[in-house]
Amino acid sequence: MHKETEDDYANLSDLLRDFTSIPNIDKAWLFRAPGLQMQGMFAVSQPDLLRNRRRTSIMSCNICNENDNTVKFLWAPFPIEISGVSMIVPSPSGSKLLVIRNPENEAPCCFEIWSSSRMEKEFHIPQSLHGSVYNDGWFEGVSWNVDETCIAYIAEEASLAKPTFNNLGGHKKGGYADKDLGYWKGQGDWEEDWGETYAGKRRPALFVININSKDIQEVKGIDKSLSIGQVVWAPFTEGSEQYLVFVGWSSKPRKLGIKYCSNRPCALYAVRALYHDLKSDEPVPQSTEEAHTLNLTQTISSAFFPRFSPDGKFLVFLSARSAVDTGVHNATNSLHRIDWPTDGKLFQSSKIYDIIPVVMCAEDGCFPGLYCTAIHNNPWLSDNCTMIISSIWHSCEVLLAVNILSGEILRISPTDSNFSWNLLTLDGNNIVAISSSSVVVPQIKYGMAIETVTSNTTWSWSNILSPIFRCSDKVRSLLSSLQCSILSISVKDVHDGQTKGASKPFEAIFVSSKTKNKDVSDPLIVILHGGPQDVSLSYFSKYLAFLSSVGYSLLIVNYRGSLGFGEEALQSLPGKVGTQDVNDVLSAIDHVVNLGLASPFKITVMGISHGGFLTTHLIGQAPDKFVAAAAINPVCNFALMIGTTDIPDWCYVEAFGTIARNCFIKPASAEDLTLFYSKSPISHVSKVKSSTLFLLGSQDLRVPIFDGLQYARALKENGVEVKIIMFQNDVHALKRPQSDLECFLNIGVWFNKYCK
Repeated sequence: MHKETEDDYANLSDLLRDFTSIPNIDKAWLFRAPGLQMQGMFAVSQPDLLRNRRRTSIMSCNICNENDNTVKFLWAPFPIEISGVSMIVPSPSGSKLLVIRNPENEAPCCFEIWSSSRMEKEFHIPQSLHGSVYNDGWFEGVSWNVDETCIAYIAEEASLAKPTFNNLGGHKKGGYADKDLGYWKGQGDWEEDWGETYAGKRRPALFVININSKDIQEVKGIDKSLSIGQVVWAPFTEGSEQYLVFVGWSSKPRKLGIKYCSNRPCALYAVRALYHDLKSDEPVPQSTEEAHTLNLTQTISSAFFPRFSPDGKFLVFLSARSAVDTGVHNATNSLHRIDWPTDGKLFQSSKIYDIIPVVMCAEDGCFPGLYCTAIHNNPWLSDNCTMIISSIWHSCEVLLAVNILSGEILRISPTDSNFSWNLLTLDGNNIVAISSSSVVVPQIKYGMAIETVTSNTTWSWSNILSPIFRCSDKVRSLLSSLQCSILSISVKDVHDGQTKGASKPFEAIFVSSKTKNKDVSDPLIVILHGGPQDVSLSYFSKYLAFLSSVGYSLLIVNYRGSLGFGEEALQSLPGKVGTQDVNDVLSAIDHVVNLGLASPFKITVMGISHGGFLTTHLIGQAPDKFVAAAAINPVCNFALMIGTTDIPDWCYVEAFGTIARNCFIKPASAEDLTLFYSKSPISHVSKVKSSTLFLLGSQDLRVPIFDGLQYARALKENGVEVKIIMFQNDVHALKRPQSDLECFLNIGVWFNKYCK
C-alpha cells in the first residue's frame, strides 16, 4: 500500500468510526405503570466491530406529562446490554415479557417469561421439536393470546432424519451419531430454501406453547407445502373456537428468493388453535381430521401483515397483489379489510373490502399510493378504526393515519420539510416516532392528536431530548456545514403511448456543502439504489453522511421505476433497464451540472445490486463522464446470472418486461441469452475507462460473485484499473458491521485517489 493511500485509510477510518458509533433505535415499547405514569423501553443497537456483530442494549425512561400539554422523557443513566437475545415481546397487558434466545449450533432454543421483578419461567426447547425461532421481520411472528397463557410463534421445523454411519462407513439403523462412540451423521437429502439470507434455514412452522402447563406443540392441520409467518391470535368469543391467523407462502412449484421480494403469492389462513382447559392448563388433543386451515383470501393473490382492530371487529392486511400479478419484485401496495364474525364462525374466502387501492398516477401533491414495508404490531388509535402507518411518499418516508372504514388518508407528519419519519410505537392517541434527514441525525418525536374547532384532527409534534443519538463534536460540526434538498427532474424521453405517470418528473436527493466557495464545486458521487423497485429515502445514513463530510456532494437518484411515485411510473421500467434508468441518471447529472451545483470533470458513481448494474452500465455507455466507480454486488451479465441466482424470474421481468414473468421455469434459450447479454453492462465493457472498485459478498445468492468477477476480469484485460474486495462471510446486502465499515472506507479512499 502506498504511503498516501495508507495515510488516507488512517484519516478516513478515524472519522468513519465516529459516524458508525452513532446508535440505532430498532424497537420501542411503552408501558403504563401503576399511578398511570408511562414508562418507555428502547432497544438500541450499535456495531461491535471486533466481534463483527451488532451489540444491543435496552434504554429505559419515565415519561412525564408537563403542565403545558407536553411530555418529558427522564432517561435512565445508562443502557443495559442484552446479550444473546433474539426477540423481546411484551404481553398484551404489559405485565409479562417474553425473551427468546435462539440456539447456536445444536443448543436448545430458550424462552424466558419475565415479570416486573424477576424471571418467572424458563423453557429449553430441544432441536428435536424445532430449531431457531424466526426473527427476520418477514416470516417472524410471535403472539400472546388475550389471557396471556399461550404464545404462538414461528420456528424452523425439526430437521429430517439423516443417515448414520460407523467408523468404517457401515450404515447404522436409528439412534444418535456420537463421534466418541464411533459414529457420524451423513448429509441427508438436500432441502430447498427461500434463497438469499435463508440458506440452510428449514421450513417455517407454527407452534404454540402453554406457559402454565409447559406443553409445546406444532399446530396440526397445516399443509406441509406452506411456509408459515406473521401469526396473530384471532379475537376469542366465549363458547366459540379459538383461531390463529397466519400468512402462508406455498413452496409449489418451487421456492424462489423471498428476501426483498414481495411478489411471492401468499394468503391469510385461519386454523383452530389447540384448546386448553384454563382450569387445569392441560391441552385437549385434537385429531388431524378436526384441525384444518381456512383460506381467508382466496380472491386476492397476496395478503400479509394481518392486524386485528382492538375491538376484534376487523381484520386488516396489506397486499402486494400488483407485484404478484405483474412479476416485479416490489410495487404499490393496497390495504384491505375483512369483517370478523362476532360469533367466531369462519367461512372459506371471506368478503374482502378495499381500504386503499393501488394508485396508478396521483395528481401533483396528492397521495402517491401505499408503499409500506411492514405494519406495527399495534398500529391503532383509540377509536378502533384508525391505523398509523409508515409509508413512502416520493423520496421521503411519512406517517399516515388511515381510517379503515371510510378509507380516508391523512398525512400526519409535517409536510414542509425534507425529513423522513418512521413509527416506533403508540400509546392511545400518542405516537413516538423517529425523524431524520440526510444531514440531520435521528431525533425522537412525540406526537399528540389535537381536535380543532371544526372537529378535524391535527397533530402536535414535540422534540424529545435523548442521549441515544449523541455524536462527537467533530461529526456535529461537519453535519452542520451540510445542506440537503430534493430536486425534481423532468423526463427527457417522453413519447407517444407513454403513460401519464411515466412522463412525470422523478426526484434526486442532493447533499452539498453550504459553506464552500460556490465558484469551486466539490467532487460529485452519484448514488444509485438497488431493486430497481426500491427507493433511496431522505433519512440519515451514517455511511452516506460520512462520504458527504469528507468533501463530496451526493446526488442520490430515484429514477423512474422507484417506489413512492405511483404504479404507472414504477411499471414503466421493466423491459427498459439499461436504457430508461440510465437516461434518467444522466439527466439528473446534467441537471445539477447545468445549475452550477457540480463540476462535470469530477464525477464518480456507485451502487449496489441493480444500482451496481446501473453503475457498470453508465461507465460503459458514458465512458468519459466518470473518473471512478464503485460497484457493490453488481448485476453485470443477465446471461450469467440467470442460471445461478435465487430470483431467475427477476432477470426475465427486468430484461424482457412483465409479459415474461413466468419464462424462468424453462432453461433460457439461445435467443433469450442473446437478449440478456445485449441488456447487460458486459456488452459495453470494452468502452469503459473509469477505475472501478468491486465489493463482493462471497455468500451472495442473489447476484452470485461470478457476475461481478467476470466483468472485473474483463476490465483488467482491457487495461482499466480495478480493485476487488471480497467479503468471505457476507451476503448480498453487505450488512455485517466489519463489511459496512470496510466497504465505505474503501469507497472513500478509492474516490479520493481520483478526485482529490
